[in-house]
Amino acid sequence: MPTSEAAKAGGSGTKADLVAAIPNLRAFAVSLCGSADRADDLVQETLVKAWSSLASFTEGTNLTAWLFTILRNIHYSDFRKRRREAPDPDGAIAARLVSLPAQNAHMDFLDFRTALQKLPLDQREALILVAASGLSYEEAAAICNCRPGTMKSRVNRARNRLAEVLSLRSTSDIGDTYFIGEQSILPRAGND
Repeated sequence: MPTSEAAKAGGSGTKADLVAAIPNLRAFAVSLCGSADRADDLVQETLVKAWSSLASFTEGTNLTAWLFTILRNIHYSDFRKRRREAPDPDGAIAARLVSLPAQNAHMDFLDFRTALQKLPLDQREALILVAASGLSYEEAAAICNCRPGTMKSRVNRARNRLAEVLSLRSTSDIGDTYFIGEQSILPRAGND
């Protein structure tokens, strides 16, 4: 298909034809979208797209029909895109969509796991049985073949050592990361 040399060069005839088509394009755009502001945006997008694609315009064909086709395609592409979006002109919905950073909890967990491995085996075992598994001191003591008082002492030492290794200065530094179920892994005020 031969392309117009005037169109490739952006000749004054093509520019004049584009400008002459603006009122018809605007009327068509208003009939499609129903909003004068949106229609102006649509016409502008159409003219920009047409200008950048002038080399593909075939000489001897109807420039206005080509422009109307571009406008219509832009409108329907935008319509399909906007149909999937929730209307939120004042940003109220977007303001409620908050996602807390997930990596902080993950990094806290990795720190906790490293600190847990630094505990002596008997303290780590006691802490896991009582705090993580939810066993009573008596049940954990029976498993470890020791007295309940010894189990309480091991758990207390393990909690205090974890707080020290994790550099926690107060009980307010202990977040949800250090809880398994309802049971705190680290000491809180009044625990033990």
